[in-house]
Amino acid sequence: MTTETKSATPAKGISRRSLLKTGAAAVGAIAGSGAITGFPTIWAQNPITLRQFGTGVSNINAIAEKCKEDLGITLEMTATDSDAAAQRAVTQPDSYDIADIEYWIAKKVFPTGVMQPMDVSKIKYYDKIVPLFINGKLKPDSVVAQGTAPHTVGFVDAQDSKAFAKEPTQWMTLIPTIYNADTLGIRPDLVGREISTWADIMDPAFKGKTAILNIPSIGIMDAAMIMEAMGNIKYADKGNMTKDEIDRTIDFLIKAKQDGQFRAFWKSFDESVNLMASGEVVIQSMWSPAVAAVRSKGIACKYQPLKEGYRAWGGGLGLAAHLQGAQLDAAYEYINWYLSGWVGAYLNRQGYYSAAMETAKAHMSEDEWGFWVEGKPAKGDILSPEGKVMEKAGAVRDGGSFEERMGKVACWNSVMDEDRYMVRRWNEFIAA
Repeated sequence: MTTETKSATPAKGISRRSLLKTGAAAVGAIAGSGAITGFPTIWAQNPITLRQFGTGVSNINAIAEKCKEDLGITLEMTATDSDAAAQRAVTQPDSYDIADIEYWIAKKVFPTGVMQPMDVSKIKYYDKIVPLFINGKLKPDSVVAQGTAPHTVGFVDAQDSKAFAKEPTQWMTLIPTIYNADTLGIRPDLVGREISTWADIMDPAFKGKTAILNIPSIGIMDAAMIMEAMGNIKYADKGNMTKDEIDRTIDFLIKAKQDGQFRAFWKSFDESVNLMASGEVVIQSMWSPAVAAVRSKGIACKYQPLKEGYRAWGGGLGLAAHLQGAQLDAAYEYINWYLSGWVGAYLNRQGYYSAAMETAKAHMSEDEWGFWVEGKPAKGDILSPEGKVMEKAGAVRDGGSFEERMGKVACWNSVMDEDRYMVRRWNEFIAA
């Protein structure tokens, strides 16, 4: 997907923060109606284009169009899969301005120096970011999940640092935007029984009708959840396996593949939707909005809560190292707009979660918020951002509320110390 929409930049020497301090009258004189939105549109003199790339979950045309409407900034968006995003971030640093990537990708990318840390004092809604991204905990008494938890790669010590900080600092690697708790998707009309554990995907009854995700850093975590649920292994840390643990996990997957347990290994959202909608697959790794997409076709599909918990992921916006001057100002403006609520509400309505839930709430109806975030039965039909009916009145979100779902995260998508070895072994599994 590529989106083009034309933009602009603030007059040199006029920062967004100084404008906000000059008062509504002065801002109005400079920016016209921008004073009303809180995001002064002062880019008309110097059109600015920001090139953004990342995965398809959040590189969405509607976001680029709304950004153009609200800010006058052009976003040229390119969507790719996770592995390609990680490669492009490092090998083509001059080809983008904004990297919309996951935190496990940041762990690979940020130490190479192709991105610049972001000053949290310039992030207007920093105090609205959910604590998962700051200290790793949903609530003060929460246990930090295994894997590459976002907060562990979310900060560096200084503006020129490439090493991740152990505590929150003034400098963030990514400004968090989107995240979710993932589980297995099922066709309740075809599985024929209750599904309650990650181990159920390996039931011989589903031979040839299962699928898992073929992105190594994500798929290996699904495999780890399955292995532990079956009692085959107890990892010291699922997110940082030893070579022996990797071998045992991959050898198990290869045998299961050779026995015909898997129908497919998917990389894209659309692939997972088609496999489930067609009935070729009845239980598989899945993303929440993909389940919703199947249901929108009138086909029974459920995002099944499992007793072992969820595998989680999170993503955010990062700045290319080459950004400076007006383009850098525009990028901060864009990120502040992103956290101001409209985008967060859009993402929430797709089944993801906004990193700034409080601002998103102001852009959602009481019924939408109740359904998507509080786990309440829908009072009316629940619509997608495009206006299609996703859920009928009375429906309850699979897995319940935000706190129930994100409070049961067992692990995050991960980059291990033995990442290269893991990826090589994973590729052996796919080729087997």
